[in-house]
Amino acid sequence: MTTTLPPEILERRDRAKTWFEDLQSRICAELERLDAEAPADLFPEPAGRFDMRPWTRETGVGGGVGGFFKGRLFEKAAVHTSAATARFSPEMAAQMPGADKDPTYVSSSISLIVHPRSPCVPTVHMNTRFLSTAESWFGGGADLTPMLDVQRTQEADDTQLFHAAMRGACDPFDPEWYGKYKAWCDEYFYLPHRKEMRGIGGIFYDRHNSGDFEKDFAFTRAVGEAFLDVYPKIVRKRMSQAWGEAERQEQLIRRGRYVEFNLLYDRGTMFGLKAGGNIETILSSMPPMVAWT
Repeated sequence: MTTTLPPEILERRDRAKTWFEDLQSRICAELERLDAEAPADLFPEPAGRFDMRPWTRETGVGGGVGGFFKGRLFEKAAVHTSAATARFSPEMAAQMPGADKDPTYVSSSISLIVHPRSPCVPTVHMNTRFLSTAESWFGGGADLTPMLDVQRTQEADDTQLFHAAMRGACDPFDPEWYGKYKAWCDEYFYLPHRKEMRGIGGIFYDRHNSGDFEKDFAFTRAVGEAFLDVYPKIVRKRMSQAWGEAERQEQLIRRGRYVEFNLLYDRGTMFGLKAGGNIETILSSMPPMVAWT
């Protein structure tokens, strides 16, 4: 489809798309390595491999590649990229900056979820995206969800390590961004009906436009690199820990909270469904097994 957006916006979208696809490839390779490294006495099944599934949008122009994984250490993982040139519905245009002038938009993104089999290894979520109407911005972030209560404290090693990585992504660009985006993450990933956070947080940002595209793009790349560095460290530290049925049940209940958030409150899920995204990739964030109390 044609777009009235200026050529430089399309060029920026294409640069972001190329970056997200490269990051997808590297994250998938690292998750496969981790799955193969998992100790055979705890995870005797064969190591997994990603199943990469291209898809095409039913509305507008674009699509993406969904990466789906089932393995021995990682019970379920998904790493997806997408790009689009499309038009917002009147309902969505009313909520998007710049879309009141022209509902045409371009976008590109990466999103991922990792649900480990071991309750000792935290679940993790990360996504970053570029979106442009008559205005342009980046959004995204990363957050960690330990499954066991003993790991769900601000003093826990995983919490400290993960937040240090997110601070490291923010501080070179603006020393105020980490505090701002950490607080936004804590507020966003909160289940009001449970009166509890989904995990131990991280950073979350949306409609991020400092006025300097190169700076904002570099920041978004730094978030992706920080994730790729820190999460494998946490996995390698935790994957050899023994666990039993009690820990597994605690994990399944915590996963239930994850489902509740994604279906009741997650704006990304709602956006993807309303914008004509791929349902298989949008709902792949759901864990494979859950329990409720």
